[in-house]
Amino acid sequence: MSAKKKAAQAANMKHYLDGRVVLVTGGGSGLGRGICFACADAGARIVILSPGDNGGVTEAAIREKGGHAIWVKGDVSRIEDVTEAVERSIAVFGKLDAVVHNAISRGGGTLAEVQDIDEDLWRGGVAVSLRGAYNLAVAARPHLKRGRGRFVLFTSPAGMEGSVRMPAYAAVKGALRGFAKSLAVEWGPDGISVSVVSPLALSEGLEKAFAIDPGLKARMDKVVPLGRVGDPTTDVAPVVAFLVGDGARYINGQTIIVDGGRYTTL
Repeated sequence: MSAKKKAAQAANMKHYLDGRVVLVTGGGSGLGRGICFACADAGARIVILSPGDNGGVTEAAIREKGGHAIWVKGDVSRIEDVTEAVERSIAVFGKLDAVVHNAISRGGGTLAEVQDIDEDLWRGGVAVSLRGAYNLAVAARPHLKRGRGRFVLFTSPAGMEGSVRMPAYAAVKGALRGFAKSLAVEWGPDGISVSVVSPLALSEGLEKAFAIDPGLKARMDKVVPLGRVGDPTTDVAPVVAFLVGDGARYINGQTIIVDGGRYTTL
C-alpha cells in the first residue's frame, strides 16, 4: 500500500465515529479510560459515568487533545445516577448513540472460594455489573432506539467456563452474557445491536497480582498464543470503538474475544 493510501486510510479511521455520542461507565481508569480515548480519537463525543474523581481526569485529557467529553459523577447501581448521565448526554450533545458498560465493583477480581464469599462481595458484584447493566438498558433504550444504537457489555472466560477461585465474579460475568443475548433478540427489531466483549488486558488489579507474584506475568504470557497480556488502550479499546461504529451494525448478540488467542472454545 502506498504512503498516500495509508495516510488516507488513517484519516478515515480518525473520523469514523464523528457525530456519535458514547456513554462509558467506569471510564476513570484502566480499560474504561482507554475506551474513552479510543472513541474520542475516532471523533465520538464521550460521556463518562464514574464514581471517582478520576472520571474528571479522563474528561480533561480528552478535551486537551481537542475532543469533546463530559464527566458525570455517579454510581451505575443507582438508577438516579444513570438517568442523570443519560439526560446529560441529551442536554449537552443532543442524543445518545451507544452505551459501553465497563464498570465492575471494587472487589470484582477478589480471589475467594464460594464458602469464603461474604455478603458485601456478592452484593457488590451484582449491584455494579448486573444492576448497572439493567439500569443502563432501561434509561438508554428510548434514545438508542432512535437510530443505529449500540449496547456493549463485558464478560470474561470466568463467565464462560467457570472459575475455581472467583465464583462470584464468574456468576455476574456469565449472567451478563445471558442478559446481552436476551436484549439482542428483544431490541433487534428496533435496530439496536448488543455485543459482549471478553478481554485479556493489563489492569490495576493484574498489576498488583504481578507485584505479589513476580512469576505470574511470565506464566500468563506463556499461555497466550500471541505471547503477551493485552494493552487495554491499544489492544482492546479499539475493538470496542469498532463495535459502537457503523462497521459493526450487523453484529448482534455475539461475544467478541479479545485475548490474543487465550480462549478458543467459544
